[in-house]
Amino acid sequence: MKTLKFKLYGHKRNRYLKRTINAAGVIYNHCIALHKRYYQMWGKHLNCAKLQAHVAKLRKRNPFWQLVGSQAVQDICQRIDKAYQLFFKHHKSCVRPPGFKKVKKYKSFTLKQAGYKFLSGNRVKIGKKVYQFWKSREIEGEIKTLTIKRTPLGELFMVLVVDDCPNPEIKSTTGKIAGFDFGLKTFLTCSDGSLIESPQFFKQSLNVIKKASKNHSKKLKGSSNRERARKNLVRKYEDISNARRDWFWKLAHDLTDKFDVLCFETLNLNGMKRIWGRKVSDLAFCEFLQILEWVAKKKGKQVVFVDQWYPSSKTCNSCNHVLEKLDLSIREWRCPSCKTVNGRDENAAKNICRVGASTLRLGDVRQSLTAIAV
Repeated sequence: MKTLKFKLYGHKRNRYLKRTINAAGVIYNHCIALHKRYYQMWGKHLNCAKLQAHVAKLRKRNPFWQLVGSQAVQDICQRIDKAYQLFFKHHKSCVRPPGFKKVKKYKSFTLKQAGYKFLSGNRVKIGKKVYQFWKSREIEGEIKTLTIKRTPLGELFMVLVVDDCPNPEIKSTTGKIAGFDFGLKTFLTCSDGSLIESPQFFKQSLNVIKKASKNHSKKLKGSSNRERARKNLVRKYEDISNARRDWFWKLAHDLTDKFDVLCFETLNLNGMKRIWGRKVSDLAFCEFLQILEWVAKKKGKQVVFVDQWYPSSKTCNSCNHVLEKLDLSIREWRCPSCKTVNGRDENAAKNICRVGASTLRLGDVRQSLTAIAV
């Protein structure tokens, strides 16, 4: 499966799609209310088929609900049912049940087999209206679902899920393998000694965000000036997100062009966020790995993840001696066995590379070192 995203042209007729999203939000909240009432009475969640039949009857008598297609209503019921099944499966401990959402902040509705039709050029018919979109690429493969999404700025995007047609590409092989260590001061430290510094986009734009946020908080609630200030604040956040994502894509292509196998260490990013907070979120390492895996798969390269409990920083890459304790403030340490001076991040990157190589049987290291190949 592959996901394609296209932006719809800004037009007055887009208000019909926005009204449809609002109607989907009303239906969603009604379904949540039914689930809560049913659980209070019977102590279990409502069956999805019964909920769909009940909403279908109500939809016939409510013209506003009829803006949402029947398949979009079924998708809403199915998503709520999956959320409640997940909630009851985990014994209500670590997963919260789905809750109510503000209609104005409701984001999307999804159509599956019917309710839309692609016309010639860059036009698509949704319901009875025809809309235009920026066709940045050709749509190849069978379309499974079409989702209309609304951003906080009010812009509309069309998201398509299609069958990924295998297109054979020329795979450039370099025969190189590298390990990478993620850090707070340096984004990535490569096993060949090179460093990749993070631009830290949020930190650079922090003053702009503070100014826009302060301007928004001073405006009267419910006024048009406050709405204008809100959109300005959201636009600043989107600029940061777009700049970071663009840098991730360029870096992923650069690394996959240099190396055939890339080794990383799995990290507890949620735990790191509790300690270092905003800085870990600004680096967005998890988002980068998702992009890197997609690019590597497309180019025929391989990404290997090393177990997070492997002591990559405390193990000497020369003699495999493992320290009992290594404080985070120590950036360099001398091995008591072979007297080699190891830089913390570079040493960890070399060890991660060796473990990744052993996973793919490209080298010999200790048997206790484990890794997960992707």
